Amino acid sequence: MPSKYDEATKAKAVRLVVDHRVDYDSEWAAIKAVSARLGMTAETLRKWIRQGAVDAGEVEGVTSESAKVIREQKRKIAELEQTIEILKAATSFFARESDPRQR
Repeated sequence: MPSKYDEATKAKAVRLVVDHRVDYDSEWAAIKAVSARLGMTAETLRKWIRQGAVDAGEVEGVTSESAKVIREQKRKIAELEQTIEILKAATSFFARESDPRQR
């Protein structure tokens, strides 16, 4: 599913929270204020901030690049498994057709 927000908007929102965190009682208050101003949900912005920390190596987790590679590999695996099932069915069909005992 394509993202509703471009990378520039994401970066701007995260930077606003990080830069103005000290102006609010908590990080969550900063997230709520910035997200309301930019027209997005607070949870979306919170996820971007957490993922940015992972991507920057500040906390442990799966980076965005690694997640992208994993998604691509899972898609390829699913496609290959489907191909294998089709080939198994075709092999079975042609084996039955060429069996002289079936005639």
